[in-house]
Amino acid sequence: MAYRVLSTKKLQPNQKLYLLNAGLSVIEADFIGIHYKPFEINNAADNLIFTSQNGFLGFLQHKASGVFAGSTVFCVGEKTRNLIERHGFTVAEMANDAETLAAIIIEKYAKERFMFFSGSMRRDTLPETLTKAGVTFTETKVYDTVLTPHKIGTKCNGILFFSPSGVESYLKENTITDEACFCIGQTTANALSGVTDKVILANAPSIENVIVQVRNYYAK
Repeated sequence: MAYRVLSTKKLQPNQKLYLLNAGLSVIEADFIGIHYKPFEINNAADNLIFTSQNGFLGFLQHKASGVFAGSTVFCVGEKTRNLIERHGFTVAEMANDAETLAAIIIEKYAKERFMFFSGSMRRDTLPETLTKAGVTFTETKVYDTVLTPHKIGTKCNGILFFSPSGVESYLKENTITDEACFCIGQTTANALSGVTDKVILANAPSIENVIVQVRNYYAK
């Protein structure tokens, strides 16, 4: 019997192939959308914070973004760092989650000033932690996260989730019963609290690691 899994975002061809080669059937749909929005840069600072690739891509939409190429950047996620560095910016600190990044900033850079570029559905962890510690920063919303629910009429054995927003969007049109839920990180897993206990957490916050967990789970 071939197990069927649903990815709540469309995968790259090589990512999907990795699942197909494991004998899995794959359904894909984008459960969230990103809309970049115009914004102004006020109270400019030399240090930039990005907690996602979308935050950085939204920042690049501004005509003056190139002026900040010499700025020091702090970010969440290896892929975010790679994207930032490909555009010529220098990343001083990278962490796997917002909590850890906030702790690093407070410990080593508390006297610095920062600009935080975020999305409309970002978590409160980083800004609240920095505020409580007295770190000076401004926050600018550069994109909107839009839920794009889909009704899935086919029974799946597993579901791949990559953000709390993806979980929220999926649950608007669907329910979770006995499906295994593979989550990119603890924050995403927390969004399933009270919904299911059948959660498998990625070892690292990347799409590739979620896929590895899926393969390993169904290879048992």
